[in-house]
Amino acid sequence: MPKKLVIKVTAGADSAERCSQAFTVAAVAVASGVEVSLWLTGESAWFALPGRAADFELPHAAPLPDLIESVMAGGRITLCTQCAARRDITERDVLEGVRIAGAQVFVQEAMADGTQALVY
Repeated sequence: MPKKLVIKVTAGADSAERCSQAFTVAAVAVASGVEVSLWLTGESAWFALPGRAADFELPHAAPLPDLIESVMAGGRITLCTQCAARRDITERDVLEGVRIAGAQVFVQEAMADGTQALVY
């Protein structure tokens, strides 16, 4: 099993099942002891803001705020620099512990030895 899992979620409420799957996989991986780096891109960028995940609904899925809390407890959440800029989101706006970083950091993480990358 890889020592680290990098997950890029590109979907938000616009593709609720795909979005929920990414957060669920990330939370399960953290709970399993895997080092997780979850990247918020595209419409998932909104979930870097306080309170936004509470508005997300998907029947038979774990609540998104709970999944985010689980990931943050043992992993890292990163908001894409360009995605943040397109939405006028700054470091002052995001949840505590969320960093903003760009493609160079994503590629560096994804290409590290012992790392598996997934894109949703």
